[in-house]
Amino acid sequence: MKFGRTGALAAMLVSLGVANANAQSPSLAEFYKGKTLEFLIGGSPGSVYDQWARLLGRHMGRHIPGSPGFIVRSMPGGGNLVATNYLYNNSPRDGTVIAMVSRDMPTQDVLRASTVKFKSLEFGWLGSPELTNRVCVAAERSKVKNAEDLTKYELVVGGTGAGSAVSTTPVLLNALLGAKLKLVEGYAGGPEVMLAMERGEVEGICQTVSAIESTRPGWIAQGKLRVLFNLEKDPLPGSGAPSVQSLMKTDEQRQIVSFYNSNVELGRPVLTTPGVPPERLEALRRAFDTMMKDPEFLDEAKRAGFAVHPLTGEAVSAVVNRIMSTPREIIDKTVTIVGKLGE
Repeated sequence: MKFGRTGALAAMLVSLGVANANAQSPSLAEFYKGKTLEFLIGGSPGSVYDQWARLLGRHMGRHIPGSPGFIVRSMPGGGNLVATNYLYNNSPRDGTVIAMVSRDMPTQDVLRASTVKFKSLEFGWLGSPELTNRVCVAAERSKVKNAEDLTKYELVVGGTGAGSAVSTTPVLLNALLGAKLKLVEGYAGGPEVMLAMERGEVEGICQTVSAIESTRPGWIAQGKLRVLFNLEKDPLPGSGAPSVQSLMKTDEQRQIVSFYNSNVELGRPVLTTPGVPPERLEALRRAFDTMMKDPEFLDEAKRAGFAVHPLTGEAVSAVVNRIMSTPREIIDKTVTIVGKLGE
């Protein structure tokens, strides 16, 4: 009987201790109420990343408990490395700072670049508002009508410099498929390649569907550009074209393409610092998900010309884990083929 009273007293003390701890720990709404959160942008002003981040910053706060405000802070430089390094090393780890950075950051991490001062697996990944596909397209006038034609006829494609996917994708496909993609470098960016295509200087480009649509809306649907293939595992719906992975002859080739293209599967990633308390990370993730269904957000995204195809934070985190677990030999062979990897 004495033991029972002692046990009851101990249980009461534990209960009081828990209640006291809870009283001292502010609720999510209390923590965020009246705060102004920081939204870092790694992309240059006016870039697609910049436009997306500013749109998200106008809507996400009202879906977070306590409805905090957001202040957007542009931090371009180093191909988004400046912002990513700062988020990891300098920002408070309390759930008051988020960022949108290049989907190429985990790739740079796995490549062990000396300029990388962060660990991708330690970030809190919140989600992405967009998921796109990387494709190679040919102009309507080109002799190349499908993927098989690339082994028969030369397709002149525009490039935007070493390390850019617009340039490295043709190099990779020539090596793995024996494709006849003739790369013409010297263009400042994708829009300039599109203009060169109109002038007849080049016949094609390898780029994301969203990037193509942002500069030449409707061209794919109208048949002015023909999709030859996409680089993801599954074919691009409605394109009538295969996945390039189905054309590969070996598992190693498919692994190389999968690793090379894996950053596209991250969309436009939004993340927060390592070490954010689990309940705050969960609140930020669910706020992001809720925003993706918010009619006011969707209406503004539509008016801005953005197609919303969201990924959850858990889905983005799974892709990051897959990138970081890529076998070293696949990474090395990919780099040997294309040289510098970038977005």
